[in-house]
Amino acid sequence: MSNAEAGILTAIVTGGAAGLGEAVCRQLAGRGVEVMVADRDRAGAERVANECGRAGPKSHAIVVDLAAPEGPARMIEGALAVAGKVDILVNNAGIGKGEAFLDIDAASWDASMAINLRAVVLAMVAVGRHMRERKRGRIVNVTSPASRMALPNYTAYAASKAAVDSVTRAAAVALGPHGILVNSVAPGMMDTALQDKTEREFAALEGRNDFAAFVAERTKRIPLGRRTSCDEVAAGIVWLALDAPGYITAERLNVSGGLDKD
Repeated sequence: MSNAEAGILTAIVTGGAAGLGEAVCRQLAGRGVEVMVADRDRAGAERVANECGRAGPKSHAIVVDLAAPEGPARMIEGALAVAGKVDILVNNAGIGKGEAFLDIDAASWDASMAINLRAVVLAMVAVGRHMRERKRGRIVNVTSPASRMALPNYTAYAASKAAVDSVTRAAAVALGPHGILVNSVAPGMMDTALQDKTEREFAALEGRNDFAAFVAERTKRIPLGRRTSCDEVAAGIVWLALDAPGYITAERLNVSGGLDKD
C-alpha cells in the first residue's frame, strides 16, 4: 500500500537540507508526514530525507534549482510523480545579502527576488492547481520581520519578504474557495548559517570589528531577550501546516520574540 493509499499526508519543504527547513522536515516526519525535501544541495537533501524516513514514513529528496523559472513547477511535478499528491507546501528557501543601498545592482536584486519571491509565487501556483482539484491543502510561506523595517543594508531581502506578505494574502483569497489555506510565519533571529553570514556583512558595513558585541547588541533589541532556535520556529510552521483550525487563512504568525508586535 502506498503512503497516499494509507491516508498519509505529503509535504514539500523547500530549502529542506539545512537550518529551519531541516527542522521543519524532521518535525513533520515525526508527526507521520511523508516529506519531500526540496533543495539544490543533493547530498543534504538525501541525508535529511533518509533521516526523516527513519523517524516516519518514507521520505524523498527533490533536487531543484528554484532560481530557474521552471524550477518550482518541476518540483511540484516531481513530488506528484513520487507521492501522487501534495497536501502541504512550505516555502522556506531563501537567500539574503547585506549590502549598502547605493551598492545594489541588478544581479543581487534579481537573485533575491528569484528565490525569495518568484519561486514562492510559482510554487504556490503549481501546487494550487493540484490542490484545487482535491479541494484541500495548506501552504505556509516563510516571511521575515525585515518586511516591516527600513533596512538600508538589507533592502532587497526586506523588499522580497514584504512582497511575500502581499502574495500570501492574495493567494489566500484566490485559493480559499477551493479549501486551501495560505498563511505565513515570520521567524525571529535564529543562529543559522544565513543569519551568521548576513550579520557579519552588516557588521562590516557598519565598521564594527567586535562581532560578538555587535550580535549581543542586536539580540538586546528582542523583547524576550534571547534568540530563537530552528526547532522553535519550525513548531509554528508545523502548527499552521497540521493543527491550526481550518478557519485560519491569510494570517502571519510572528515567531519573533516580540520584534513584530501585531
